[in-house]
Amino acid sequence: MAYSVQHNNDEELIRQNAERFRQGDTAAFQWLYKYFSRGIFRFCLKMLGEESAAKDAYQETFLRVYEHRLEFRGENFPAWLFTIARRVCLNVIRARKGNEEFDELFHSNDETLETDVFLRHHIQKALDSLPDMLKEAIVLREYEGLSYQEIAEVLHIDLSLAKVRVHRARLLVRKILTPIIQERYEPR
Repeated sequence: MAYSVQHNNDEELIRQNAERFRQGDTAAFQWLYKYFSRGIFRFCLKMLGEESAAKDAYQETFLRVYEHRLEFRGENFPAWLFTIARRVCLNVIRARKGNEEFDELFHSNDETLETDVFLRHHIQKALDSLPDMLKEAIVLREYEGLSYQEIAEVLHIDLSLAKVRVHRARLLVRKILTPIIQERYEPR
């Protein structure tokens, strides 16, 4: 489930469990972990582009959340959690730079792939080509369902800049994908 609070009850449960967790309640941590685990893993996967790195980042995120629980001030737990996940992913990306491995999928024959796999592959490539500041904004918006205000909190930027980053990311992804989709799906 993407983070997208469906009911006021969810917001209240998150707030209550976050406060209990801050006070050391392990059951509250387990509840928060279960509620947010899929969204955090998906965020890490979209940011890092490979499952093994995403798993490591996901585990590191929850380890840091637990270790730094007293630093949570009770304002917005999802924003705090995604901020930690973002920092972990950015650290992985920084460590990776200069050590890029050969990507066999990038060089594979796309004609043999199924349509949905083909599209997912090219969407991920398009996301990977974005500057990190645009990539994290669009992933938080499109895949995790965060509001622009929450994105601004996670990224520590103004609300207007969060909107601009998402918009620019969408434009760049569209620019990258349009020729690929036209070549693949439009009649010749």
